[in-house]
Amino acid sequence: MLTDVVDLLLCPQCWARDVGSGMDFGDTDRTLLCDRGHSFDVARQGYVSLSTGDGGKFTGDSAEMIAARETFLAKGHFDSIAAAVSAAVPSDSEVVVDVGVGTGHYLAAVLDARPDARGIGVDVSKFAARRAARSHGRLGSVVADIWSGLPVRTASASAVTCVFSPRNAGEFSRVLVPDGVLVVVTPTARHQHELRGPLGLIGVEENKTRRLGESLSGLFEPVAESSLEYSMLLSHHDIETLIGMGPSARHGDPESRSAALSQLPDGIEVTASVIVSTYRRRANAAS
Repeated sequence: MLTDVVDLLLCPQCWARDVGSGMDFGDTDRTLLCDRGHSFDVARQGYVSLSTGDGGKFTGDSAEMIAARETFLAKGHFDSIAAAVSAAVPSDSEVVVDVGVGTGHYLAAVLDARPDARGIGVDVSKFAARRAARSHGRLGSVVADIWSGLPVRTASASAVTCVFSPRNAGEFSRVLVPDGVLVVVTPTARHQHELRGPLGLIGVEENKTRRLGESLSGLFEPVAESSLEYSMLLSHHDIETLIGMGPSARHGDPESRSAALSQLPDGIEVTASVIVSTYRRRANAAS
């Protein structure tokens, strides 16, 4: 709920001018106000857009992609990944920010294991924010583009999680407390490799985890890294939703892909393979 996290939010208009103005509710719970008078409507679904409206660097997931993700995740195929994310977040974390929150699946798992923790889910997609807003009672859902700045108070988060999502190291460092933890999940080259060739799915970059470490090196130091790999038995419908929820949904010819899928067994073992990397904010990192 936004009521649980409103004290942690920043006005994007003031923040953009390096002022940093906090937020609170107006006369009703349908409006957020900053102390300099900027107003933001809370959607009836429970999320708020704190975007600067400058267009952003990334296009958010569509309603169809979020619906596909919800369907796929509801079957438990990525529950092991959610459990690994939760295990990597320190048990005493009080505030967890999930960047690229999607449906809220991973942040909800973290909050379920921490009865006193609060969560902020940030996504550039309003459709994701709408779904995340109802994923957990202690999750506040916000629309924002991380490349324009996270509308979250400096040094307010115990942990930041980032699962299959873009990363802005500077903003992650800013919102984390001095000893805060960043947990990042990246796919390996084996992730869904059984489908990549036959269905023409987008591949995974080589040395993705190494490049992740290099991109964070000035602000974070590595703490732990663990591999998670297991097999999922997927039906044709499962595979359709898996494709529909990711970047491959926006590439390739759907008709050709459907024809190729029909040639596969309706029940195929598909590999889930990820690296869960944990970093700690460097003590001398600039906020």
